[in-house]
Amino acid sequence: MKIFLLPCGFLAAWFSVASETAVSPPLTVLTPALVSAYSETLRTNHPGLRAARSRATAAALAAQSVRRWEDPMAKVGGSVFNRAWMDPQEQGDVAYGVEQRLPLMGKEKAARQLAEAEAALTTEEAEAQFQELRRDLAQALFAAALAAESLRIGEEDLVWADRMVAVAEARYTSGLGTQFEVLRLQSDRARRAARLANERSLLESRRSAVNRLLGLDPLAAQPAFQLPELAVPVAFTTNLVRLALAYEPRLKVLGRMRRSAEASVAVSQRASRPDISLGVDGLNYSGSGGFRQGMFSLSFNLPWFNRANYRREQLRDRARLGAVADDQMAMALAVQAEIHHLTVEIAATQREAVALRDEVLPRAQQALDVAQAAWTNGRGMMNDVLEARRMLLDSRLMFAQAVAEQWSALSELVLCCGLGDLEALQMLARTPAAALDSVPPQP
Repeated sequence: MKIFLLPCGFLAAWFSVASETAVSPPLTVLTPALVSAYSETLRTNHPGLRAARSRATAAALAAQSVRRWEDPMAKVGGSVFNRAWMDPQEQGDVAYGVEQRLPLMGKEKAARQLAEAEAALTTEEAEAQFQELRRDLAQALFAAALAAESLRIGEEDLVWADRMVAVAEARYTSGLGTQFEVLRLQSDRARRAARLANERSLLESRRSAVNRLLGLDPLAAQPAFQLPELAVPVAFTTNLVRLALAYEPRLKVLGRMRRSAEASVAVSQRASRPDISLGVDGLNYSGSGGFRQGMFSLSFNLPWFNRANYRREQLRDRARLGAVADDQMAMALAVQAEIHHLTVEIAATQREAVALRDEVLPRAQQALDVAQAAWTNGRGMMNDVLEARRMLLDSRLMFAQAVAEQWSALSELVLCCGLGDLEALQMLARTPAAALDSVPPQP
């Protein structure tokens, strides 16, 4: 009778698991093309990017509004005469004139070049902000996919725990097991259920982070993401370094800052030049309105007393230019080191994931099957089953984490190289290193 109850317990465990297993929603594989589609939504919906584009538009309009010719200055006045000594009819007693500043010393041209350089800098900063947010969005998507994968692993583990509790109860009923095994498995099942609830909360948090970057409501629905396949490693080549040095967003911003600093130096150099104005004045008689005399004048300021101050302004702007140049050099060295670090990290996660997928996971599954069969038949220990199950779960989680870390590192590498998307980086990874070093970099 006891031998008959054991298979009945197995059947009861199987049907209970089948009845409690819910139909999972269809999974959406997080491909590079899908990440690019989300990036376009980010470009249009993120309020910070809209503000950056507005600032760039304002800076461009400010550059276009820089005037080459100043507004002319009109003058109107009159004269009072002592008729005993001078007749106003002869000299004229109504004075009028106009004075126009002449753009001869290059000050206006330098000011316009400075405004254009600042507008280009603002545009480049907006583009760099988009690329950084695109990197953040890609990493948030892969983090959400990792949380979804952890949740799916936890749900399967809870189903397995339910099955083990049912089997343990059947063994105890048949007299082949102990109450200690039942209680321990029930406690283990309770811990797994609590951990599963935490995994659900983490997934909601990851999805909320994605919605925030997309400019959506934090509670907006998102599809059930699935991690993509392992990516092709990217080799560290001289072409990759040239690509990063030419198109890394922050390096491009520093390049624009350098041009702006050079334009500031040009403005301060021309500030000591005199301002030349042409004036035309006339005198009329108020009695008849007739013209009496005219006068032409050329006026300019003399920057004698402020010569030292002008020199200090030039030294100030040259110091700022030198600081930007040093920052650019330091950033270039940091980018090269970051490129090397990312390529090493991508290759390391690739090796770890391949070892887990091809060797560790099959052996862990085999060990669990052997330990579970031995325990079910009364020839093994329950501790072996739990340890084998823990090894399998840890291996699956480590594999999913390795895949997510690899794609996150690839997203960071896309930012460093200034590429359009992950697909461009994958095409670059499939190109042989020798061929890459023989062609100029392409954005």
